[in-house]
Amino acid sequence: MEFRRTTRADFPLLARWLGTPHVARFWNHETTPEAIERDFGGSVDGTEPSDDFIVEDAGVPVGFIQRSRICDYADEHIELIALADAPQDALTIDYFIGEGAATGRGVGTRMIREFTDLCFADWPAASAIIVPVIAGNPASWKALAAAGYERIAEGHIPPDNPIDDGWHVVYRRDRS
Repeated sequence: MEFRRTTRADFPLLARWLGTPHVARFWNHETTPEAIERDFGGSVDGTEPSDDFIVEDAGVPVGFIQRSRICDYADEHIELIALADAPQDALTIDYFIGEGAATGRGVGTRMIREFTDLCFADWPAASAIIVPVIAGNPASWKALAAAGYERIAEGHIPPDNPIDDGWHVVYRRDRS
């Protein structure tokens, strides 16, 4: 797996992926050029404290993954911080497999495992990575478990998609 920083040239690909049913179900994101610029442009420009990556498998783009320190978005993550007792140095990741043909083949588990290693290498002060997942997305939380994450909590966090009830499972992986 290769992780390359997202550029504006990737925005049409992100819009296409975010519009596919298997991604839209859990990301619930606007796909207009303006919305993509608004939500991903800051990472490209370095004005947002998140790092966004296109995930490639054998040189073919298959998904998207991002990371940030939880405390850099404390207002947005207040429920996660309380539920998971997140340390100040903890990171969080979010991800999706954009290409439908890449789902169900272990790509998500590999992507999470390898990106976790990259996160710990790039952020030597990070003691843990904590990831909330809507409970209705078992493929995602099973991929986290298969990548070495442990389930540490469950509880209500406001959902990204209003059709969800907000019940989340929270996974954590500590630095070895």
